[in-house]
Amino acid sequence: MAKKKILLLSDDLRMSSGVGTMSKEFVLGTVKHFDWVQIGGAIKHPDKGKVVNMDKTCRTEAGVEDAKLTIYPIDGYGSQELLREIIDRENPDAILHYTDPRFWGWLYEMEHELRQNIPIFYYNIWDDWPAPQYNEFFYESCDLIMNISKQTVSIVKEVAKKKPRTDWDCTYLPHGVNEKHFYPISKFDDEYKHIESMKKQLTDDAVEFIVFYNNRNIRRKLPGDVVLAFKHFCDQLTKEQADKCALVMHTQPRDENGTDLPVVANTLVPDYKVYFSDRKVEPNQLNWLYNMSDVTINMASNEGFGLGTCESLMAGTPIIVNVTGGLQDQCGFKINDKFVTYKDYDEIKSLHDDRKWKDNPDLTWGNWVKPIWPSNRSLQGSIPTPYIFDDRCRFDDAGDAIKGWYDVGEDERDECGLEGHEFVMGDESMQSAKVMSQNFIDHMDTAFDKWSPRKRFSIFKV
Repeated sequence: MAKKKILLLSDDLRMSSGVGTMSKEFVLGTVKHFDWVQIGGAIKHPDKGKVVNMDKTCRTEAGVEDAKLTIYPIDGYGSQELLREIIDRENPDAILHYTDPRFWGWLYEMEHELRQNIPIFYYNIWDDWPAPQYNEFFYESCDLIMNISKQTVSIVKEVAKKKPRTDWDCTYLPHGVNEKHFYPISKFDDEYKHIESMKKQLTDDAVEFIVFYNNRNIRRKLPGDVVLAFKHFCDQLTKEQADKCALVMHTQPRDENGTDLPVVANTLVPDYKVYFSDRKVEPNQLNWLYNMSDVTINMASNEGFGLGTCESLMAGTPIIVNVTGGLQDQCGFKINDKFVTYKDYDEIKSLHDDRKWKDNPDLTWGNWVKPIWPSNRSLQGSIPTPYIFDDRCRFDDAGDAIKGWYDVGEDERDECGLEGHEFVMGDESMQSAKVMSQNFIDHMDTAFDKWSPRKRFSIFKV
C-alpha cells in the first residue's frame, strides 16, 4: 500500500531553531510510514527559491530505504499562491502545520478551499492561560490538533467548547528527544575525553561546578535573569568556592530581540565566571555540553515545552525550571502520589499558582528537578495576540535552586540526573523521539480514518 504524503508547514527542518529541530525528529521518525514534503520557513532563507531533494539524506539518517522528503525553502512564511502551486505539484494527502498559527494566518483563511480535498493537522505549541479565545479561528480550521503540553490540551478544549464537534480530535503529543543523540556519559566512557576537552576550551582549569543555559537570547527566555540568578548563587559562597563555579551560556551573546549579555555579565557580575558558547554544534557536541554541566536552567516565561531542559534530562543532567507552560511536564508532578495526566488539567488548569501549589503537601515532583514557582503574572499583548499572561519567577529563587544543587554534591546530582533520564525515556512522560514518532503515526492514521471532506459551509447552533 502506497504511503500517504504529508505537506509540512514549519521552520525548515535543517535549521537549528526548536521548531526546526523537532520537525526533523518527527519527520525522520515517521518516514517509514509517510512521505514528506516541507515548505521550510526562515526569516531570511539562504536557499529560497530552490527545491531540495532530501531522499538520500533521509535514507541514510533514518535507515529507511524508500524514505522521501522534499523541501521548498522560503523567506518568511509563504503564501496562498505558493501553497496552491505545491499542492498541485505534490498532491499531498494532508497538511501538517507546526508553530505559532499567527505566522501562517493565510493558511487558515483558505481552510474551506483546502478541507474540501485534504485535512489540516496542527501541532499546537500554545503555552499558557488565559484561554486564547482569539485562537478559535485557527483551532476550528483543523481536523486534528496535537498539543505540546498537558495544559495545552485543556486550553484548546476551553477555546473550542462553544462549538462542539464530532469530527475533530484534540490529543496530547509532547516533544520527543532523540535518545541516540542525548544520553549520559560516565567518566569511564571513552567519549568522556571529548567532554574534558570541551570544558578546557570553554572554561578554565579551576572550574568544578557548571550551570548551563541553552536558550535563545530573547526577552521571554530571560537570559539576563539567569545571569542574576548565578550572581545570587555565587554571592552565597566564599570567594574560593565561587572561583570554582561557572555559568556557560550556549546562545548568541548579543541579540536585538534580547540583550547584550557580555555587557550584562561584565557590569553586573564582574567577579564571577560567565562564559559563552555561541557556535553551532552537532547533536553529539551538544550532548557533551549537557554532560559537562552539573545543572541546566530554564527560567523562560510561558515556555511551550523547553527542549533544552528535556535534552538535559535525556543526557542525565538535572534541571531547574520555571513552573509554567510545558515545563510543568518535565517535572514529573504527582498529586497524592499519582502522576498528573493531561485529563487532570481540565480541572487544575495549571500548576503555576504558587499560592495553591508551591507548599501544597499533595503535590510532589521528581528528584531530577528543582521547580521555581512564578512570583508574579503580568499581562502582555499585541494586536495579533491581544493578551497572554507572562509568568515570571524571581532570579533569587532561581539562585537558591542552583545553591540547592550545589550543596547536594556531585554523586547525588548524578543519581538524580539518571532518574530524570529514566523518566523522559519512560511511558509516563512520552518524551523520547521514538515514542513521539509512533504517536504521530497513530494520531494521524486515526484522523485519516475518521476524515471526510468538509462541506464548504457549516451551520452551528449556539
